[in-house]
Amino acid sequence: MNSGKQPRTHSSNSTIHTVAHYEFFPGKPRWPESKTELTYAFLPENQLSENVKSLFGRAFERWSEVTPLTFTETTSYSRADLKIGFFSGDHGDGEPFDGVLGTLAHAFSPPAGRFHLDGDENWVTDGNFLNGSPVSAVDLESVAVHEIGHLLGLGHSSVEDAIMYPSISSGTRKVELARDDVMGIQELYGSNPNYNGSEPSLIPRQERDSSGTYYLHYSLWEFVMPLVIGTFLLFTL
Repeated sequence: MNSGKQPRTHSSNSTIHTVAHYEFFPGKPRWPESKTELTYAFLPENQLSENVKSLFGRAFERWSEVTPLTFTETTSYSRADLKIGFFSGDHGDGEPFDGVLGTLAHAFSPPAGRFHLDGDENWVTDGNFLNGSPVSAVDLESVAVHEIGHLLGLGHSSVEDAIMYPSISSGTRKVELARDDVMGIQELYGSNPNYNGSEPSLIPRQERDSSGTYYLHYSLWEFVMPLVIGTFLLFTL
Protein backbone atom coordinates (compact mmCIF):
# COMPACT_ATOMS: atom_id res chain seq x y z
CA MET A 1 0.00 0.00 0.00
CA ASN A 2 1.23 3.53 0.61
CA SER A 3 4.52 4.31 2.28
CA GLY A 4 5.13 6.91 4.92
CA LYS A 5 2.74 7.76 7.72
CA GLN A 6 -0.12 5.25 7.95
CA PRO A 7 -3.62 5.93 9.22
CA ARG A 8 -3.68 4.57 12.76
CA THR A 9 -6.04 4.00 15.63
CA HIS A 10 -5.65 4.26 19.34
CA SER A 11 -7.75 3.91 22.43
CA SER A 12 -7.44 5.85 25.64
CA ASN A 13 -8.98 2.91 27.51
CA SER A 14 -7.24 -0.34 28.31
CA THR A 15 -10.22 -2.15 29.87
CA ILE A 16 -12.55 -2.68 26.92
CA HIS A 17 -14.73 -5.73 27.45
CA THR A 18 -14.67 -8.39 24.77
CA VAL A 19 -17.41 -10.73 23.55
CA ALA A 20 -16.38 -13.05 20.72
CA HIS A 21 -14.10 -10.91 18.51
CA TYR A 22 -15.98 -7.65 18.83
CA GLU A 23 -15.59 -5.26 21.75
CA PHE A 24 -17.68 -2.79 23.73
CA PHE A 25 -16.74 0.31 25.64
CA PRO A 26 -16.30 -0.08 29.43
CA GLY A 27 -19.72 -0.37 31.02
CA LYS A 28 -21.20 -1.44 27.67
CA PRO A 29 -22.88 1.92 26.98
CA ARG A 30 -25.68 2.01 24.41
CA TRP A 31 -28.56 4.25 23.47
CA PRO A 32 -31.67 3.63 25.63
CA GLU A 33 -34.10 0.96 24.47
CA SER A 34 -36.79 3.63 24.27
CA LYS A 35 -34.71 5.65 21.80
CA THR A 36 -34.60 3.82 18.50
CA GLU A 37 -34.91 6.94 16.34
CA LEU A 38 -31.64 8.88 16.40
CA THR A 39 -31.08 12.24 14.72
CA TYR A 40 -27.81 13.50 13.27
CA ALA A 41 -26.61 16.88 12.04
CA PHE A 42 -23.52 18.39 10.43
CA LEU A 43 -21.49 21.29 11.79
CA PRO A 44 -22.95 24.27 9.87
CA GLU A 45 -19.55 25.89 9.40
CA ASN A 46 -18.40 22.93 7.29
CA GLN A 47 -20.96 23.70 4.55
CA LEU A 48 -20.93 20.15 3.23
CA SER A 49 -22.27 19.30 -0.22
CA GLU A 50 -25.40 17.19 -0.66
CA ASN A 51 -23.18 14.47 -2.11
CA VAL A 52 -21.16 14.25 1.10
CA LYS A 53 -24.29 14.33 3.25
CA SER A 54 -25.74 11.47 1.20
CA LEU A 55 -22.55 9.51 1.78
CA PHE A 56 -23.08 9.74 5.54
CA GLY A 57 -26.72 8.75 5.04
CA ARG A 58 -25.59 5.55 3.32
CA ALA A 59 -23.16 4.85 6.15
CA PHE A 60 -25.96 5.13 8.71
CA GLU A 61 -28.13 2.82 6.59
CA ARG A 62 -25.52 0.06 6.91
CA TRP A 63 -26.28 -0.08 10.63
CA SER A 64 -30.03 0.48 10.43
CA GLU A 65 -30.37 -2.48 8.04
CA VAL A 66 -29.28 -4.89 10.79
CA THR A 67 -30.78 -3.21 13.90
CA PRO A 68 -34.09 -1.62 14.95
CA LEU A 69 -32.39 1.81 14.89
CA THR A 70 -33.26 4.55 12.40
CA PHE A 71 -31.25 7.68 11.63
CA THR A 72 -32.69 10.98 10.43
CA GLU A 73 -30.80 14.11 9.42
CA THR A 74 -31.85 17.32 11.16
CA THR A 75 -30.75 20.91 10.64
CA SER A 76 -30.40 21.54 14.39
CA TYR A 77 -26.79 20.73 15.22
CA SER A 78 -27.20 21.64 18.89
CA ARG A 79 -30.23 19.36 19.38
CA ALA A 80 -29.12 16.38 17.29
CA ASP A 81 -28.29 13.11 19.03
CA LEU A 82 -25.26 12.64 16.77
CA LYS A 83 -23.11 15.64 15.83
CA ILE A 84 -20.74 15.34 12.85
CA GLY A 85 -17.98 17.83 12.09
CA PHE A 86 -14.65 18.25 10.30
CA PHE A 87 -11.88 19.88 12.34
CA SER A 88 -8.14 20.53 12.08
CA GLY A 89 -5.48 20.15 14.75
CA ASP A 90 -6.49 20.96 18.32
CA HIS A 91 -10.26 21.38 18.33
CA GLY A 92 -10.96 21.40 22.06
CA ASP A 93 -11.81 17.79 22.92
CA GLY A 94 -8.37 16.70 24.14
CA GLU A 95 -7.72 14.61 21.02
CA PRO A 96 -6.04 16.90 18.46
CA PHE A 97 -5.78 15.79 14.86
CA ASP A 98 -2.35 15.36 13.26
CA GLY A 99 -2.73 16.32 9.61
CA VAL A 100 -2.67 13.99 6.62
CA LEU A 101 -3.02 10.28 7.55
CA GLY A 102 -2.29 9.17 11.11
CA THR A 103 -5.50 9.81 13.04
CA LEU A 104 -8.40 10.09 10.60
CA ALA A 105 -11.38 10.59 12.89
CA HIS A 106 -12.74 9.85 16.34
CA ALA A 107 -16.17 9.28 17.80
CA PHE A 108 -17.56 9.19 21.33
CA SER A 109 -19.61 6.39 22.86
CA PRO A 110 -23.29 6.74 23.81
CA PRO A 111 -24.77 9.05 24.81
CA ALA A 112 -22.13 11.65 23.85
CA GLY A 113 -22.78 11.31 20.12
CA ARG A 114 -19.84 13.38 18.85
CA PHE A 115 -18.14 12.36 15.59
CA HIS A 116 -15.08 14.37 14.51
CA LEU A 117 -13.11 13.96 11.29
CA ASP A 118 -9.71 15.39 10.39
CA GLY A 119 -10.38 18.21 7.93
CA ASP A 120 -6.82 18.00 6.58
CA GLU A 121 -7.19 14.50 5.10
CA ASN A 122 -7.42 13.91 1.37
CA TRP A 123 -10.93 12.49 1.53
CA VAL A 124 -12.37 10.56 -1.41
CA THR A 125 -16.14 11.02 -1.48
CA ASP A 126 -17.14 9.03 -4.56
CA GLY A 127 -15.38 5.76 -3.72
CA ASN A 128 -13.16 6.12 -6.78
CA PHE A 129 -9.38 6.14 -6.35
CA LEU A 130 -8.70 5.88 -10.08
CA ASN A 131 -9.03 9.55 -11.00
CA GLY A 132 -5.64 10.91 -10.04
CA SER A 133 -6.20 10.89 -6.28
CA PRO A 134 -3.05 11.27 -4.13
CA VAL A 135 -1.37 8.30 -2.47
CA SER A 136 -2.69 9.58 0.87
CA ALA A 137 -6.35 9.53 -0.27
CA VAL A 138 -8.76 7.97 2.25
CA ASP A 139 -12.29 6.75 1.55
CA LEU A 140 -14.69 8.88 3.60
CA GLU A 141 -17.60 6.44 3.55
CA SER A 142 -15.41 3.62 4.90
CA VAL A 143 -14.33 5.79 7.82
CA ALA A 144 -17.91 6.96 8.42
CA VAL A 145 -19.28 3.41 8.69
CA HIS A 146 -16.52 2.54 11.17
CA GLU A 147 -17.02 5.60 13.37
CA ILE A 148 -20.79 5.20 13.47
CA GLY A 149 -20.14 1.81 15.03
CA HIS A 150 -18.39 3.64 17.85
CA LEU A 151 -21.22 6.16 18.17
CA LEU A 152 -23.51 3.19 18.79
CA GLY A 153 -21.26 1.59 21.41
CA LEU A 154 -18.96 -0.80 19.54
CA GLY A 155 -15.24 -0.85 20.23
CA HIS A 156 -12.65 -2.33 17.90
CA SER A 157 -12.73 -5.87 16.53
CA SER A 158 -9.77 -8.22 16.14
CA VAL A 159 -11.30 -9.60 12.93
CA GLU A 160 -9.52 -8.09 9.93
CA ASP A 161 -12.62 -8.44 7.73
CA ALA A 162 -14.73 -6.42 10.17
CA ILE A 163 -15.65 -2.78 9.69
CA MET A 164 -14.64 -2.29 13.34
CA TYR A 165 -11.08 -3.51 12.73
CA PRO A 166 -8.91 -0.64 14.05
CA SER A 167 -7.13 0.42 10.86
CA ILE A 168 -7.58 1.04 7.14
CA SER A 169 -4.99 1.79 4.49
CA SER A 170 -5.22 4.80 2.25
CA GLY A 171 -6.51 3.91 -1.20
CA THR A 172 -8.87 1.29 0.27
CA ARG A 173 -12.66 1.13 0.33
CA LYS A 174 -14.45 -0.99 2.96
CA VAL A 175 -18.12 -0.31 3.65
CA GLU A 176 -19.86 -3.70 4.03
CA LEU A 177 -20.58 -4.94 7.56
CA ALA A 178 -18.98 -8.30 8.29
CA ARG A 179 -20.64 -10.99 10.38
CA ASP A 180 -18.61 -9.92 13.42
CA ASP A 181 -19.90 -6.34 13.12
CA VAL A 182 -23.49 -7.58 12.87
CA MET A 183 -23.11 -9.89 15.86
CA GLY A 184 -21.64 -7.08 17.94
CA ILE A 185 -24.24 -4.44 17.17
CA GLN A 186 -27.11 -6.92 17.57
CA GLU A 187 -25.73 -7.87 20.98
CA LEU A 188 -26.42 -4.25 21.95
CA TYR A 189 -29.68 -3.51 20.10
CA GLY A 190 -31.17 -6.69 18.70
CA SER A 191 -31.94 -7.34 15.05
CA ASN A 192 -33.94 -5.48 12.46
CA PRO A 193 -37.01 -7.70 11.93
CA ASN A 194 -36.48 -7.37 8.17
CA TYR A 195 -32.83 -8.44 8.28
CA ASN A 196 -32.41 -11.78 6.53
CA GLY A 197 -28.90 -12.49 7.73
CA SER A 198 -27.46 -12.66 4.22
CA GLU A 199 -23.83 -11.76 3.63
CA PRO A 200 -22.64 -9.47 0.84
CA SER A 201 -21.69 -10.94 -2.50
CA LEU A 202 -18.22 -10.58 -3.91
CA ILE A 203 -17.57 -6.93 -4.68
CA PRO A 204 -14.58 -5.24 -6.31
CA ARG A 205 -12.23 -3.14 -4.26
CA GLN A 206 -9.73 -0.63 -5.52
CA GLU A 207 -6.16 -0.96 -4.37
CA ARG A 208 -2.87 0.69 -5.24
CA ASP A 209 0.23 -1.39 -5.94
CA SER A 210 3.80 -0.53 -4.96
CA SER A 211 4.25 1.63 -8.06
CA GLY A 212 1.27 3.79 -7.12
CA THR A 213 -0.98 2.28 -9.80
CA TYR A 214 -4.57 1.46 -8.85
CA TYR A 215 -6.22 -1.80 -9.82
CA LEU A 216 -9.50 -3.58 -9.09
CA HIS A 217 -9.42 -6.68 -6.93
CA TYR A 218 -12.39 -8.91 -6.18
CA SER A 219 -12.62 -10.30 -2.67
CA LEU A 220 -15.05 -10.78 0.18
CA TRP A 221 -14.20 -8.34 3.00
CA GLU A 222 -10.47 -8.63 2.49
CA PHE A 223 -9.07 -5.27 3.54
CA VAL A 224 -6.33 -3.71 5.61
CA MET A 225 -7.89 -0.73 7.43
CA PRO A 226 -6.09 1.85 9.58
CA LEU A 227 -8.70 4.02 11.36
CA VAL A 228 -9.17 6.08 14.49
CA ILE A 229 -12.09 6.55 16.89
CA GLY A 230 -13.09 8.10 20.15
CA THR A 231 -15.70 8.76 22.83
CA PHE A 232 -16.34 9.71 26.42
CA LEU A 233 -13.82 6.97 26.38
CA LEU A 234 -11.96 7.93 23.28
CA PHE A 235 -10.95 5.80 20.37
CA THR A 236 -9.57 7.11 17.15
CA LEU A 237 -10.23 5.93 13.63
